Amino acid sequence: MHLEMRDSYMRDDPEFIRWQQGHRYDSADRESWWRPWLDVVAQTTGRGVVMRRLRVVSEPLSDYVRYEYDGTFTNVAAGEDVRWLSRSRARDLLLPVLDGWVMDEETVILHHFSGEGQWTGPRMEVVHDPALAAQYVSAYETAWERAIPHAEYRPA
Repeated sequence: MHLEMRDSYMRDDPEFIRWQQGHRYDSADRESWWRPWLDVVAQTTGRGVVMRRLRVVSEPLSDYVRYEYDGTFTNVAAGEDVRWLSRSRARDLLLPVLDGWVMDEETVILHHFSGEGQWTGPRMEVVHDPALAAQYVSAYETAWERAIPHAEYRPA
């Protein structure tokens, strides 16, 4: 389970800059957008592992989140299940303050970003804590049920 809750990440990412300049992935030209991360997703989901990504977003979407939205078809094509939840629909939920991955019943990978969306130390923090993992799972599942599948989500 991957939880993303920021309106901006890594605005110096070359792919984001290309998107700002008008580049869009061509869904018919898989070779132009397939990348190593999508290989990991395809291999992992090919083994029967369910990979889910939940994006909690402000609406209207920031430019960065619109860039993510435009490219999410690549995640879905690789086998990832992606859902979107507007902050207005999440206003009564208690969500973690850090983005991250829940890997299993005790392992959580927390992501540390600055207010500008840049990585800060320690970037990714691997925590082995069953209580923390359970808290993330509980918050995630509640938000997931309310979120809209990527194929149905229409950004405001």
